[in-house]
Amino acid sequence: MRPIDRLLDLMATLRHPERGCSWDLQQTFSSIAPHTIEEAYEVADAIQQNDLVALKDELGDLLFQVVFHAQMAQDQGAFDFDAVVEAIITKMIRRHPHIFADAPPRSPEAQTAAWEDGKAAERVTKGCASTLDGVARTLPPMTRAIKLQNRAAGVGFDWNGPEEVFAKINEELDELRYEVSILASQDRIEDEFGDVLFACVNLARKLKINPEQALGRANGKFERRFRHVEARLADLGRHPRDASLEEMEEFWVDAKRLEGKA
Repeated sequence: MRPIDRLLDLMATLRHPERGCSWDLQQTFSSIAPHTIEEAYEVADAIQQNDLVALKDELGDLLFQVVFHAQMAQDQGAFDFDAVVEAIITKMIRRHPHIFADAPPRSPEAQTAAWEDGKAAERVTKGCASTLDGVARTLPPMTRAIKLQNRAAGVGFDWNGPEEVFAKINEELDELRYEVSILASQDRIEDEFGDVLFACVNLARKLKINPEQALGRANGKFERRFRHVEARLADLGRHPRDASLEEMEEFWVDAKRLEGKA
């Protein structure tokens, strides 16, 4: 048997009404969804770490999630794994006419534009009324902001350039600063803070920067520098909680110097 057939049989056994696993039988699409998202993030982490051994394992875990969902759908008589495979094959052929039909060759940029046009046409076919329909609400908020902004930009609702977005960020910061100064409700402050973040995502988009990746780099930078602070204090037999802010700032500057950032 092919490995995929063995995996499908394994999943069917786990979900068998009489011989199956009680935990697997208890699961639903909703209860499994968080695990699916977690496995996708673990795939991304393995890629970021350039760990191909881990990537193999994590891709297997993610594939298992797909098989799990397909089995639950089959149990309900909705669709099976083969239908999932046929659907994606059909979609990929449709979205690559320059490979599988008579369309002329495309550059990567042209293919990206055509891909988005194809998705837009599919949304119309599905009866979507808004340009923003189909942007999953379960996406991480920053990723969803990018997609919403790109959709709006695709129909001409966009800033002309980064300078206009810088002005918008300053405007949103002023509004946030005002709400804080008048001791506004936490809800109002959160609302204005969200506007600042949304504007920053817009700036990242205009600068052709992935804001998730940029924030990830900032997280890594902070972690490296703070670990340096901890290590320097440990050399002195001390812990950060026992140090003054001035002392920690001194070691922080030292970490930046070592990185060539001083």
